[in-house]
Amino acid sequence: MSGQRLQTQFSKVYAHFGGKDSDTNLQDMAEIFSCTRRNARMVLSKMAEHGWLSWEPAVGRGKQSQLIFHRSDSDLQMKRVRQWVKDGKLDAALEDLGNDASKLAQLIQEQLGVSTQEGKQIIRLPYYRAFPCLNPAKPLRRSEQHLITQIFNGLTRFNESTEQVEADLAHHWEALSDTHWRFYLRPAVRFHDGNLLHTDDVIWSLQVLSSNVFFSHIDSIQAPAENVIDFQLKRPDRRLPDTLAVPMASIQSRKAAEAKNGELFPVGTGPYRVVENNSHQLVLKANDHYFGFRALTDEIEIWVLDSAAMCYLQPTAKLDPTALDSRQGILQSGTKERLALDEGCNYLLLNRNNGIAKDPRWAAYLSDRLSSLRLLPHLAESGIGEYRLTNAYGLLPGWIHTNVSHLDVSAPEKKGLRLAHQSDNPLFPLMAKALKSLLAIDGITLEIDVVPYEDIMSPKHAKKVDIWLCGMSLGNKRSDAILPWLLSFSHLSTAMPSAEFSEITNKMTEWRSGDATHFDAEVIGKMLVESAQIIPLFHIWLGVVDGRELEDVSSNKVGWFDFKSVWKKPAL
Repeated sequence: MSGQRLQTQFSKVYAHFGGKDSDTNLQDMAEIFSCTRRNARMVLSKMAEHGWLSWEPAVGRGKQSQLIFHRSDSDLQMKRVRQWVKDGKLDAALEDLGNDASKLAQLIQEQLGVSTQEGKQIIRLPYYRAFPCLNPAKPLRRSEQHLITQIFNGLTRFNESTEQVEADLAHHWEALSDTHWRFYLRPAVRFHDGNLLHTDDVIWSLQVLSSNVFFSHIDSIQAPAENVIDFQLKRPDRRLPDTLAVPMASIQSRKAAEAKNGELFPVGTGPYRVVENNSHQLVLKANDHYFGFRALTDEIEIWVLDSAAMCYLQPTAKLDPTALDSRQGILQSGTKERLALDEGCNYLLLNRNNGIAKDPRWAAYLSDRLSSLRLLPHLAESGIGEYRLTNAYGLLPGWIHTNVSHLDVSAPEKKGLRLAHQSDNPLFPLMAKALKSLLAIDGITLEIDVVPYEDIMSPKHAKKVDIWLCGMSLGNKRSDAILPWLLSFSHLSTAMPSAEFSEITNKMTEWRSGDATHFDAEVIGKMLVESAQIIPLFHIWLGVVDGRELEDVSSNKVGWFDFKSVWKKPAL
């Protein structure tokens, strides 16, 4: 008998006796359950096993048995509703609560945050979307970038505090020449599934990146000896350890990555392993065999709540990575706010290769007409004030490349345009609607396509799109952090004249081969904005809202915190 059916039977018997301990007999119980005496005995036995009641059969003919209740019907209802909340079945939970939204909000609230179960520390966090792809070689959104660093390791990594490159799977490395690097791997490192890390996994993980311009200077990768990896380069790269420290260059288990559910349940060597990943939650458990310091928090559960459920959450939420759909209301008294502007922005990418902006008149018009200052009044009508946004005048906070003083530019003609934006983003539908309203003033119609994030970063039907509505987040403040975003996938090269794109790649090549440590990213940012290739829209405030239940919480540059380093101090 299913758990749900058993609870229904318990509700029947509880209602029949009014929740009071009673003397009865097996025949009466069979009639209440609408089953045979034999099945009634089995049902009572199951309920007793769960600790809901006790059934003490009488000895002797004609004597009454004793029924003793240990749980109430409302207790079991709340247990059932809590499980539905945990499983993401919020509609069923709401119905069982008599459509009382406040009760549902309270149940969601009480299960989030930090808890200790059987001696293990568990953190439950709310988020507004699922994570169907955790493949580091695929285009990564802001939160996926963070999760990749918790699941995988690269040969090297960036220290989040110093933003300097440091050892990871490779413990040492050396440049044998301008185009020949050697990395030495840690011995006896194991993947989450227990298999040893081999040089073949390293070579395969990095070879799949060969189509990306950012890694295209790697000519070959070989293993001249056990735990040794050699890179032969087409062009000098004095900063190859930095190049290999980006999340995209994480090392995967080839066997697991090529499996059917490889992107849903990736296997790395990092401090956390994926044990559950579906449409309503992602569960990470600490990797007890991690080669570094074992994670202090045993389990991370990220609950996927829809927009309505996210709005239920009150400022008393114990811990919350301030996801895009978190509203300003959560940042009120009783919480510790640790916010900073994201190293990136939401922006419009104009198709200057084969879209409407190939015509300089249209590029100039769209750049002027669709600025954040003109867009904001239209967004206000959609309740955009609830989101933590600030006008962007360049790709990164502090960059000012948008000309806000020039006169209006008229539309060359009344025409229909097509815009594409990524799915599973609560802000972009509002922005697309506002853009449509803004263009309609000039008699221009805007068709809107909603596509997966991968189709934004690697457009499949670029000729049909005039404008892409996108978001970018660099993850750190390093001067070269802009390069992986610009060059790893084809979103920019698809939309940009080839000569201008080559200018960017040449700047990267020149910098990699030289002695300068600082890369002048702002020159590129200025060029992209002033050429009307990109129209910056808004920066967003990111960070961690902490109810002071955890120690060592520190927000990183993508709005999350290092799972393995936080912990709850025991009450003594």
